[in-house]
Amino acid sequence: MSLEGGCLCGAVRYRIEEDSPPCYACHCTECQTHSGSAFVLQMPVFANKFIIEGKVVTADQDLPNGRVSTIHCCATCLVRLFAKVTGREGLVTVRAGTLDNSKTLTPVAHIWVRSKQEWLEIPDGHRVFEKMPSEADWFEILDTKNRLEAG
Repeated sequence: MSLEGGCLCGAVRYRIEEDSPPCYACHCTECQTHSGSAFVLQMPVFANKFIIEGKVVTADQDLPNGRVSTIHCCATCLVRLFAKVTGREGLVTVRAGTLDNSKTLTPVAHIWVRSKQEWLEIPDGHRVFEKMPSEADWFEILDTKNRLEAG
């Protein structure tokens, strides 16, 4: 099974060849500013399971941790589709709202909740992190080991 998505104008399409990779909600102020919304749904997927067609443009963003995020957007409508972060080779972080069927997603965690909008209520039972999770928590949240072994 695979997931498909793309930009607003349809010039760029992508396919994720993985069953239900986990997504998370990021409530940091940078994601709020980038999206113009209260949070962003992100879905890290393995780069070798991510196929993209169409022309994209890129821009680099320096992250607070010293890494660089290379953002990939449709060259026509400029919708942000995914990013690649230095130090996380082999992973692509997809903007999950660009999936064709994003309404079926439920985040496995909420990060940077100390920056979340006060009116937003996070459902009971969701994993919550005040800021960025530790590497160990991060790989557990994303179920990286099991996903690597399965695919």
